[in-house]
Amino acid sequence: MDMKDPGSSGERHDVLIVGAGMVGLTAGCALAGAGFSVAVIDKQAPDESLSPAYDGRASAIAQGSAQVFRGIGVWDRLDHAAEPILDIRVADGHPHRGVSPLFLHYDHRDVGDAPFGYIIENREIRHALAAQARTLPSLTVYAPESIERLDRNGYPVVASLEDGRRISADLAIAADGRFSRMREWAGIRTSQLRYDQVSIVCTVHHARGHDGVAVELFLPGGPFAMLPMTEDRSNVVWSERTALAGRYLALDDQAFLEELRLRFGDWLGEITLVGPRFSYPLGLLHAASYVDDRLILAGDAAHAIHPIAGQGLNLGLRDVAALAEVLVDARRLGLDVGGAATLARYERWRRFDNAMLAAVTDGLNRLFSNDIAPVRLVRDVGLAAVDRLPPVKRFLMRHAMGLVGDLPRLVRGEPL
Repeated sequence: MDMKDPGSSGERHDVLIVGAGMVGLTAGCALAGAGFSVAVIDKQAPDESLSPAYDGRASAIAQGSAQVFRGIGVWDRLDHAAEPILDIRVADGHPHRGVSPLFLHYDHRDVGDAPFGYIIENREIRHALAAQARTLPSLTVYAPESIERLDRNGYPVVASLEDGRRISADLAIAADGRFSRMREWAGIRTSQLRYDQVSIVCTVHHARGHDGVAVELFLPGGPFAMLPMTEDRSNVVWSERTALAGRYLALDDQAFLEELRLRFGDWLGEITLVGPRFSYPLGLLHAASYVDDRLILAGDAAHAIHPIAGQGLNLGLRDVAALAEVLVDARRLGLDVGGAATLARYERWRRFDNAMLAAVTDGLNRLFSNDIAPVRLVRDVGLAAVDRLPPVKRFLMRHAMGLVGDLPRLVRGEPL
């Protein structure tokens, strides 16, 4: 059933968004809030993606991304669920040898009063966006619904839905994930790499407070992140070799928790599992083009990276901030929001940022996901050296906050 019933006849909108995930709904709320008529189509029923069993992940929302949520009116719905990241500690480690004495430490006070960002459960973000969408009269969500055909051969774009309805728009935005049908239909090629790793995700409760400290340990099988959440909880993102990950996932809760304790350590006291475990295969994807005739790719439809730096969703939110600004500026100038010049500006703006971070995360994963003694020594010394270079540290901290580069107005905390 539609979140809003648009009726059975064809409808005309300014923008059509395919995918009502976190990137798609953020784009819908941003554009509808800026005065565009927006249709969002998603194959899943809204209640399904809001279920606790749907997604066990939490996201590191950089300070710049939090500004995007503030700018589109969503942050007040998220503030109660957002745990500030005040410190970040990065070190080499091993399940049996422990943690290296050489490490990298970021303190948010070195770059101002604001935290680096926030850890928020994906489910909470989905709830907040869905609630905001319901308040916007110019935003219509068709769900569950699938597109049978998307005609972009003329003007306007016309989407034919499986139930026979037709929706037309000036522009289509593909926010339908890394397996995007819209990208496939457009014939846009991708560069892809499948890592021999699986991300094991779970939440633990601990006896002592985390004080807003996020920890990332580089273990032989991949990075192991402990991300501070509300209510004395931490979200664990454990990247492990595929074969070993299967064995760990097959363990009962008690045996799994013992493996978790070997890596988590005792710095937060006794830990207990909260909720189920989840697993996700890891890979790298980058689209050869972010645009086609009256089509824009955003979020995972355009790029998907390793979670080693926790930046995947942040890249998607910067895509949204950039495309919203590009479309708003085009409309103010009387230009075609789906025209080639408008789309080219979006692609120029976003490609370098996304490609650079994809390369950086790929390189970091290759460098740190091994237990080769000479390599381990070099990377430990490198972390310690960066820790003793304040100007370099400040730049990296601002980059982690999403406040470096050619930033859209929403990321800067300015209105569209």
